[in-house]
Amino acid sequence: MAPTFRAEQIGSLMRPEELLAARNAAGLAHIYTRTNVPEGVQQVTKQAIAKVVEQQQAHKVRPIMTGEFERPIFYAGFFENLEGLEMTKVPIPDGYRTGLPTVQTLEKLGIKERDACIAVGKIQHVRSPYLADWEYLRSLVPQEQWKECKMSMPSITWQHQHLRAGTAFTASSPYTTDKEYFADLAKAFAREYQILYDAGLRSIQVDDPAMTFFVTDEMRSGCVADGIDPDELLDLYIWAHNESLRGRPADLHVGVHLCRGNMPGSTHVLSGSYERIAQRMFTGLNYDTFYLEYDTERAGDFQPLRHLPVGKNVVLGVVSTKAPELETVEELQARVYEAADVIAQGQGRSRQEVLDSSLGVSPQCGFSSASYGRGIGMTETRMWEKLQLVQKV
Repeated sequence: MAPTFRAEQIGSLMRPEELLAARNAAGLAHIYTRTNVPEGVQQVTKQAIAKVVEQQQAHKVRPIMTGEFERPIFYAGFFENLEGLEMTKVPIPDGYRTGLPTVQTLEKLGIKERDACIAVGKIQHVRSPYLADWEYLRSLVPQEQWKECKMSMPSITWQHQHLRAGTAFTASSPYTTDKEYFADLAKAFAREYQILYDAGLRSIQVDDPAMTFFVTDEMRSGCVADGIDPDELLDLYIWAHNESLRGRPADLHVGVHLCRGNMPGSTHVLSGSYERIAQRMFTGLNYDTFYLEYDTERAGDFQPLRHLPVGKNVVLGVVSTKAPELETVEELQARVYEAADVIAQGQGRSRQEVLDSSLGVSPQCGFSSASYGRGIGMTETRMWEKLQLVQKV
C-alpha cells in the first residue's frame, strides 16, 4: 500500500493556552492519564480540537488530526481502558528496565515516578479507548474527508519495554510468559483497529519511540545485566507488533513512527543510527509505512534505508519540531533525493520509481508529544509554517 499522504504530520500539535489553563486549573498539569477528567476540561478540549481542525483545513494540512489535544501525552488513554490492566505509580529509576535511555532524561527533568499499566488479570478489550475521539473528529469534517484523517495509537510494547524486567504482569494474572501476555494484548489492539475501521477510519499511526532504544549500547547492556538477550527481546517485540496487525482490513493503512524522544524543552532521549535494527525492522515488521526521524545528525545517515523492501514506505521526518529555525525547500529536497537514491540502490529501482511510489515527508515528531512540551522558541505561527513547508517539499 503506497503512502496515504505524501505531505504528513506526526500527530501532536501545540496546545492552545486556554486548554493548558483549563487542565492546570483542574490539577491535571502533570497527570498523564485520561481518567477522571472534569466535564469542563472536556468541553474546552472539544472546542480546541474543533478550532485546530479548522486551522488544518485553512492551511490544507493533511492528514487531519485532533492534535492529540484529548491526550495529556501521546500514549494516554489506551492501556488504562483495557480490562485486566491496573494503573500504578512506578518509581524512577527502580521500577524501570535496566539501561533504559528514558531514565536519565526523566531524572534530569526531576521526575521521580510515572504512571504505568500492569496486568493483574486477563487482558481484554471491553470498550473502545479511542472510538469516541474518532467519532468527534469525523463529526468536524465532511464524510468524504474521513479518508483524509488519521488517528495515532501507542505501541503494543510500550508498557513492557519500560517496566523493570519481569514486572509487566503479576502472579495474580493468568500469564507466566511474555508471549502469553502479548498474545492477549495483541487481540485488544486488533479489536481496536477493527472498531475504528468499522467507524470509517482508514489511517492509523502507531507511535513506538522505544524501538530505537535497541540502537544504544545502554539498552543492550541493560538487557544483558537483566539476563535477557537483547536480540531475542527485539524479536519478541517484532512478533508482538505483527500479532496486533493480524487480520486487519486490507485497506486500513497502519504505519509505525520511530524517533529518539521528544521531551519538553527540545530534549531528546538518545542518539544513534537506525542501522543496528534496520534490516530486522524493515523486513520483519508488517506495517505499511515507517515514519522516521531524520531532522538532525543524531539520527545518522540514510544508509539504513537500503534495507527497505519494495512495497513498504518511508515518511522522512526531515523538518524539526524542536528547533524554530525554518528549513529551506532546497536543502530538504536534496535530502529527500539522497534518501531516495539509497532506497533505489537497495531495491534495484530508479530514484524516480522510489519517489513516485514509496516516499513522503513530515516533521520528525509531533510538536507537543506531552501537553506542556514544545521545542524551545517554537511558536504556533512557526508550527504552521513548518507544516506548510512540508507541503512545498
